[in-house]
Amino acid sequence: MHIQNSEWAVGAPRYRNAALAAAHKISATGTWQQFLLNGGVDKLTEVDGDFAFAVTLPDGSQVAAVDRFAIQTMCYYIDDGQICFATSAGALAVANSEIDPQAIFDYIYFHCIPSPRTIYKNVYRIPPGHYVSFKNGELTVAQYWRTNFKSESAKNFNEASGQFRQILKDSVERQLDGSKPACFLSGGTDSSTVAGMIREATGQGAASYSIGFEAEGYDEMSYARLAAKHFGSEHHEYYVTPDDLVRSIPSVAAHYDQPFGNSSALPAYYCALKAKQDGVTRILAGDGGDELFGGNSRYAKQRVFGWWQNVPSSLRRGLLEPILESAWAGRTHLLKKGHSYVEQAKVAMPARLQMYNLLLRLGIDEVLAPEFLNQVNVNGPAQHQQSVWDSIGPASELNTTLAFDWRYTLGESDLPKVRETTRMAGVSVGFPMLDTALLDFSLTLPDDYKLRGLKLRWFFKEALRGFLPDEILVKKKQGFGLPFGVWLTRSPKLFELASDSVQTLSQRGIVNRVFIDSLLKERLLEHSGYYGEKIWILMMLEQWLRAHSPNYRIP
Repeated sequence: MHIQNSEWAVGAPRYRNAALAAAHKISATGTWQQFLLNGGVDKLTEVDGDFAFAVTLPDGSQVAAVDRFAIQTMCYYIDDGQICFATSAGALAVANSEIDPQAIFDYIYFHCIPSPRTIYKNVYRIPPGHYVSFKNGELTVAQYWRTNFKSESAKNFNEASGQFRQILKDSVERQLDGSKPACFLSGGTDSSTVAGMIREATGQGAASYSIGFEAEGYDEMSYARLAAKHFGSEHHEYYVTPDDLVRSIPSVAAHYDQPFGNSSALPAYYCALKAKQDGVTRILAGDGGDELFGGNSRYAKQRVFGWWQNVPSSLRRGLLEPILESAWAGRTHLLKKGHSYVEQAKVAMPARLQMYNLLLRLGIDEVLAPEFLNQVNVNGPAQHQQSVWDSIGPASELNTTLAFDWRYTLGESDLPKVRETTRMAGVSVGFPMLDTALLDFSLTLPDDYKLRGLKLRWFFKEALRGFLPDEILVKKKQGFGLPFGVWLTRSPKLFELASDSVQTLSQRGIVNRVFIDSLLKERLLEHSGYYGEKIWILMMLEQWLRAHSPNYRIP
């Protein structure tokens, strides 16, 4: 079946050439054609902002690319010697398109399907910072942008903090479009900074939107209210309930062009929906600050594991490892932590990051059906991660981990979460923390400005001390975490939806029935938060299949 080719241009690119910027307003695809003819794909690093395009050049070659973080996306499909592009995988799925079992495995492993693979065989998504060229039947997929950390160890804090605040303000201002300024507000460092910088840039408080949960340990509304009061925001709140989830889970799952398991998608959707109902047309999000400036707890955790290599090798190998790696140490109460520490510290990055992967901890053979496993490469995700890690280039382990997260945490998970839920709600979204100027500034910071000892995002917080409330600077990171597992044990309707969903996956030949029975009847009650996440991942897979491929099953 032949698919008619088309040209695309989406997003808001910022050309450094004024003539191109003016031309883009008249013809976006025409401007991209002109840009490529004048400079080629090597000049794509000179375009800032978010973008995705696919165009045909006079020589018949077809070129497509996405921005550094894949804020915008582009997919492609080669059919009968021709290539076709679209902004979603579903738009390229034809009547005979097959679901890819490997993509399902990748989803269960990652909770998303990392590019270039999509849920459909032979339909691919362009990875962040990459381009695709197709000419005379020859396909080229290459990276046009690579990270270049250039830490300035002698950076003066006072000068850097002033520069940083100005760049932050400019970044936020660039994302505003003249409509009513609005932002997500979880009460965390990033969203609070965006709310504050909107006031700095416009002279007025933003319309801020927060989600709350009536579940102990999950609700951060008090911090959102604190930030809103501090920055004079017009604050709006919505408390999500289990009934909300029952109503919206099927539609949110179906909205994505492939299975997507980030549970924060539901709170983000309700935030965006509330903003839309209030007349907001564009909302700013704080995603990216942790990954640029060192704010995720795993950065400190991995530094602790890195200390093991500083122990003299004679002491490590001659005494400590033989003792702590022994089976009896793993069974001895006082030595268990040491046993676990050495076990993890000896694993090289990035494999060490996956030692708490939920699928691996539960056991691949225990969770997934044999007939399904026969069709997949269980080492595929690890190979994918290693190739991304190796592509980052020379950098410290901390910076390499940050760049690694730009791909997986941002490009494949958090950005699609926000982009698609806001699109579903009918509002556009901007990500000022991913502004190119702010990115370039972060690349110059020395490691100990990002992680000082075990203090996360040290420079970011110190530079904003006095701007952000102290309570927000010292709070633990949480965001819009969903108390799904807790609610499963309290809401019969939600449990019925989840139970029916995951049980159907065993009928499709994907998940072991015995594991599902254990998950629902025993493990959920043992630790609702931990095992609730696995139920969520499986439920969203089934809900997507019901909407897009209801008859799918493993032969």
